[in-house]
Amino acid sequence: MKKQSVEEWLDSIDPSTIEVWDGVHMRAIAAARIALDQAERQLEQAVTDAKEAGESWNAIGVALGTSRQAAHRKFSR
Repeated sequence: MKKQSVEEWLDSIDPSTIEVWDGVHMRAIAAARIALDQAERQLEQAVTDAKEAGESWNAIGVALGTSRQAAHRKFSR
């Protein structure tokens, strides 16, 4: 099944079958999801770069506000 964009989904809605006044909230949700996906990729890259530079899991955990074990569990390969 092809993933629809929010714009495609909004265009496909028959206004007589659903109570939607406009797409402003759906667009805001989609924009936030995209920003979150980008931030997660940026965080993963930053952790990878830190490990490659020799940073410890303890230091990375501190930067993440978590334990070294939780940081290692989430970001180690």
